[in-house]
Amino acid sequence: MKRIGIIGGGSWGTALAILLSNNKHKVDIWVRNKIQLEQMLETRENKKYLPGVYIPKDIKITNDISQVIYDKDLLVISVSSHGIRETLNSCKEVIKEDQIIVNVSKGIENDTLMRISEIVNEILPNNPYAVLSGPSHAEEVARNMPTTVVTASVDKDVAEYVQDVFMSPYFRVYTSPDVIGVELGGSLKNVIALGAGISDGLGYGDNTKAALMTRGMIEIARLGEKMGANMATFSGLAGIGDLIVTCTSMHSRNRRAGILIGQGKTIDEAIEEVGMVVEGIKTAKSAYELSKKYNVVMPITKEIYEILYKDKDVKKSVINLMLRDKKHEMEDIAKEYIESW
Repeated sequence: MKRIGIIGGGSWGTALAILLSNNKHKVDIWVRNKIQLEQMLETRENKKYLPGVYIPKDIKITNDISQVIYDKDLLVISVSSHGIRETLNSCKEVIKEDQIIVNVSKGIENDTLMRISEIVNEILPNNPYAVLSGPSHAEEVARNMPTTVVTASVDKDVAEYVQDVFMSPYFRVYTSPDVIGVELGGSLKNVIALGAGISDGLGYGDNTKAALMTRGMIEIARLGEKMGANMATFSGLAGIGDLIVTCTSMHSRNRRAGILIGQGKTIDEAIEEVGMVVEGIKTAKSAYELSKKYNVVMPITKEIYEILYKDKDVKKSVINLMLRDKKHEMEDIAKEYIESW
């Protein structure tokens, strides 16, 4: 049995608290909002973020982040990516260096373009770190639907420790040394999922969405390679696996927001209707800036960024993508055969 603190009481934090409690670990969860906290304590249900799922009574729910951190073996960071720096800065003095940090949030900081591991390393440079990512809707994990994910760490022992803590008959965990690739795959797929949702909102079909997903993953992999990721990661759970589930499921808040934008709603209207953080909206800006920084051609990302931040007409964006200059599908393969083909 491990002592685990969950920092963040959204859908994913709650689902993982239930999973870890079912694995016989001692789990405390920090909830920022006091009204939400009172409701969860009274009903043992997270009605706003994870309705219909019972929270076991042995999970301690509190508004005191120090209590959640104190004397824990492992801390799970499950707040929105743009709130991680503030949250960690507020509690870094009570976090001990031997506590393992497991990040389950997905995003890239707008101002610095830092991945979450880089933010954690800046604030808590001596703490072991792992990221947990993959195709995993909270609504399904909390209901014991079979799920597979990957945990990545530069330290093999840390990755295997996290694997052992989270593994269950319903939750299979693989390990990886590629922190950069796992973080980028989990973050950038949200941008492509917004595009898939916009396509659905416009009334386009499966052909369009398949094209967006396939070419979108190529963009993610191109950027990932330039940033030091292993290309094989994008063929795995944190890459194509997470992209598929986020682009196709109505559990996906990014896809749902995209549908609303495609139907003509404003970004603010879409966020309000979804009722939860839509990570892809902020990440689209970071992804666009990263594409410029690393000189990577990312046409889908660029069009989604301009829809969100430049008020570009969504149908015009589709036309722009379809009428781009002619290209080989796989430029590297074409170059190999260019003399004989």
